[in-house]
Amino acid sequence: MFPREYRGVAFVVGLFLAVQLGALALVPEFAESGYQAVENPDNPANSLVYVAAIVAMTGLMLAAFRYDLDGAIRLLIVGVSAYLSWYVFSALVPPLAAAVPALAVGAGLLVHPEWYVIDTAGVLMGAGAAGLFGISFGLLPALLLLAVLAVYDAISVYGTEHMLSLAEGIMDLNIPVVLVIPLSLSYSLLDGETASDEAAGVGDDGGSDGDVEGASDAEGDVNEGGDPAEPAEPGDRDAFFIGLGDAVIPTVLIASAATFSSAPDLAVPLLGVNLPALLAMVGTLAGLLVLMRWVIKGRPHAGLPLLNGGAIGGYLIGSVVAGVPLIEALGVAAFL
Repeated sequence: MFPREYRGVAFVVGLFLAVQLGALALVPEFAESGYQAVENPDNPANSLVYVAAIVAMTGLMLAAFRYDLDGAIRLLIVGVSAYLSWYVFSALVPPLAAAVPALAVGAGLLVHPEWYVIDTAGVLMGAGAAGLFGISFGLLPALLLLAVLAVYDAISVYGTEHMLSLAEGIMDLNIPVVLVIPLSLSYSLLDGETASDEAAGVGDDGGSDGDVEGASDAEGDVNEGGDPAEPAEPGDRDAFFIGLGDAVIPTVLIASAATFSSAPDLAVPLLGVNLPALLAMVGTLAGLLVLMRWVIKGRPHAGLPLLNGGAIGGYLIGSVVAGVPLIEALGVAAFL
């Protein structure tokens, strides 16, 4: 691994941590404000409805790219970015005042979608979406969600490969469905200097703006049939791209654990966190490091099998260590 790629890995770890910590900070505020999206968060059917919505959105986006409706997709994502940013800012200031920075996020994405604008919007969206879904998905629905999406991610990247086609369509839109990981201070997304940019494998986007699972080199490391071509030489690339969903989906379990687990709170200032949530964070980051090691070799990879697997494993270990019975940690006690 080249030194600049070490810096890139450190940067993406920082972005994931920002999404995770942001979600944990928002969970108490969201719960108090009554933002829970479902009447019964323990209903496993919630996960199936969400997965169905992801599949439908994926199909709509692929159709939109096929019929040259890229502009409509871009406007939709920018609108969703502003909307989710409003939820985040409303936890800090009155709702009317929160509209001002939320609209500024949308305007920034429309007027100057440089990598740091996209990453800032992505972190706000990711923390907001993970927090909202975390308080709306109980432990069993959250675990089911992560397990099903990990399988779907693997099939869509390595099997049908339709997510590689979707990623190719999204790469040129400069929207916060992907996080941009620059490998040099001089990198600019707007300059169009992407001849060696490498896109990481990614996962679902948290249900708010479509879903990108898998990715391709910006200059066509995936051919028209979806088969990976020769990867760029290590050290040549200027940036990595990793899907926002890779940060959001495992963070849903982290936020759910912080909300619904019976494990004692760790009393961390400004955060609602317990040991299961904390070790789910650790497991996600461990999966991320393995994923980035693969990505640096220049091939697109499905992110959610590693990331969700790490989150689930860390959560279960944290639950056992915290003294939570496994049957309760799995969220099935009420059904037995």
